[in-house]
Amino acid sequence: MRLVGWVESGGHLLTGERVADLLRKDPLAPLGFGGEFTLEWDGCTCTDPLGVLGSPFPPGVLVCDGTARGTVAPDVPDLELEPALQVSVALRRDGGVVALSGGVDSALLAALAGLPCVTVGMEGSPDFLWAEQVASFLGLPHRRVVISPEEADRAIPAVLRAIPRKAPLDLSIALTLFFVCRAAAEEGYRRVLCGQGADELFAGYARHRESTDLASDLRRDFSGIHAQAVRDQAVARLHATSLSYPYLDPRVVRAAGRIPAGVLVAGGVGKQPLRAIAARHLPAEVAGRGKKAMQYGSGIWRHLLRRARENGYKRSVQGYLDWVTRGQ
Repeated sequence: MRLVGWVESGGHLLTGERVADLLRKDPLAPLGFGGEFTLEWDGCTCTDPLGVLGSPFPPGVLVCDGTARGTVAPDVPDLELEPALQVSVALRRDGGVVALSGGVDSALLAALAGLPCVTVGMEGSPDFLWAEQVASFLGLPHRRVVISPEEADRAIPAVLRAIPRKAPLDLSIALTLFFVCRAAAEEGYRRVLCGQGADELFAGYARHRESTDLASDLRRDFSGIHAQAVRDQAVARLHATSLSYPYLDPRVVRAAGRIPAGVLVAGGVGKQPLRAIAARHLPAEVAGRGKKAMQYGSGIWRHLLRRARENGYKRSVQGYLDWVTRGQ
């Protein structure tokens, strides 16, 4: 048996020995597993429901000798959102560090986890100020990593080789995560808790505020989670780390699914349920803060625009990336 990641059942972490024992007794046992995992044994493969480790196997499907045997569906209780998040974070704390940008998603994870935090960005990144405010309020160790333009330039080819889709948005996100995971690895951490999934579950994108059918738009956006994980975990593996997603735990996804789409956005601001919880753990200005995505707040996107212009691609970052790719 080969297990990558971690497995839980009923809120309890399972050792590798326990997983192997369960497989010997019942080959269909993984259909009830939770966690973030990829399993291979005796001609069978299986991943967690969303395939968040980015493996090449069908996400959330048990396949044996080329035949699908069932869909992974952990039996989790119906919890309210806050206790669901608390359980989710508790299961992911071991050996972890929080990727803290200072926005409500990552700040709430830091508050619930009580773990050290890391923030990356180019010089002058606003994320540093916001993240420092959160870490100081919570009394958490916080590493601030300034990315030089030269470091970003050196990393771009490696990240482009690692990610499947070599598009500007994908690169900007993956490049930011490259430095987050590198910083975590340098401190001896192998698991990085991050806020991916919160926007898709709780209407965090700007387009959600203008949506005429928010429930459908959220379902469509959530369907792209696996592709995001494939991209992001490919970068994490460059530093022998993995990204962990508390917001994508089945308990949290179930709790989010019970919240009417109409209450997610109020006054032109999304993620209202998360903000209500955050207000109990964080300063009001953090809970209510609207923040740009990490690739913008870190300054990585601005750097890519600048490098594209300097290399003659004033209107096409994609053209610049194609040029870099051809030169590898």
